Amino acid sequence: MAPVSPRAILASLALAVVAGLALTPETRWLGLAPHAALETIGGLFLDALFVLVVPLVFSALVSGIAGIGTGDGLGRLGLRTVAYYLASGTVAVFIALGAVNLVQPGLSGGAPVGDSLGLDAETAQVGQSLRAEGDEAWSLLDRLIPENIFAAASEGQLLGLIVFALVFGLAIGRLGEGAATLRTFWDESFAVMMRVTGWVLRLTPIGVFALVAMTVAETGVEAFASLAVFFATVVGALLLHGLVVLPLALWWTTGVDPRRHLRNLAPVLLTAFSTASSSGTLPLTLNRVEQGAGVSNRTSSVVLPLGATVNMDGTALYECAAVLFIAQAYGLDLGLAEQALVVVMALATSIGVAGVPAASLVAITLILTSLGLPLEGVGLLLAVDRLLDMTRTAVNVFSDATGAVILARWEGERPYSDGKAPAETGAGA
Repeated sequence: MAPVSPRAILASLALAVVAGLALTPETRWLGLAPHAALETIGGLFLDALFVLVVPLVFSALVSGIAGIGTGDGLGRLGLRTVAYYLASGTVAVFIALGAVNLVQPGLSGGAPVGDSLGLDAETAQVGQSLRAEGDEAWSLLDRLIPENIFAAASEGQLLGLIVFALVFGLAIGRLGEGAATLRTFWDESFAVMMRVTGWVLRLTPIGVFALVAMTVAETGVEAFASLAVFFATVVGALLLHGLVVLPLALWWTTGVDPRRHLRNLAPVLLTAFSTASSSGTLPLTLNRVEQGAGVSNRTSSVVLPLGATVNMDGTALYECAAVLFIAQAYGLDLGLAEQALVVVMALATSIGVAGVPAASLVAITLILTSLGLPLEGVGLLLAVDRLLDMTRTAVNVFSDATGAVILARWEGERPYSDGKAPAETGAGA
């Protein structure tokens, strides 16, 4: 499948910004409300992406794991995957910690900015509504083994689905030739899902235009003016992690040129930015990592679905920065012990965050509750959350794809080696 053109997506982004700034609630084109039209088109595009996730992830995992044959290779790859995700997430959180302590966006002239930002009853209500949902972040272990695999699939609980698919694929692999028909079925199922994915991804420029135009029309450029320092601090930290730390890790561990890696992933990153959903971007991520980078299905089918569920570098970074910013805005001085707790909780709760827009607000609420900070502080984030959500999602997805290339090299594969077909790379490793 030909990759989605980065130029087409960039053009859609540019047109979407112009269209979004030109829209007002009273605007009508040919008697139609453009906001409603954009919302419908964007929603259809997201639905088309999300409907692919469960069958694509399940078929990719079963096909990849069944091809291993024994649990030894899977155990090694699984341990390496977890180690990479823990390392990258920890680095991201410490970048946030350093950035917020250095810039201090919650202070202006040494005084807390909470009063000037005008907290009111409405933002307090937002915090209270999120508080009840925050406890769900601790249910990560419960979701490892779902009571009903079909219910988990319908509810988008990818973690339980991944665990079941791993066990199912491992069982097929252990049966050897006795399960040859099943292996063929899941191999062909995965091939079919990749073809369907290609059809949907051809609509990416249209979906991107609708989603971004709607976002710009709703927020405008004034929405984050009062939070410009915080916004710039988080974006700077995300760019540092995404454009410096991860590329250096890729180059140091594999020797792969980070510029080539970025060019290959350009459609993925633009789609992740536009949709603000790592789960929705997963079909395209699988496509570019396998067909563009040459990573085997054996590796990508384990690393990427797991990463879209538990590896949230950008989210962990944002959660840490947001909590420290809120504390500063209220004039609260967190000591080393409290900041260490923020680091640990940001890393832990990012694992349980769903790969959908605005899900990190739930985790932030949980951390605020644990620290005894006012829940209405969440209201401070609402004006800039969508734009930051788009940015951190791109970092999440880039970390997943970078991890897939690094882990593939550790597994004896040679991603980005010219002349190697993706299906051949790492076969039988």
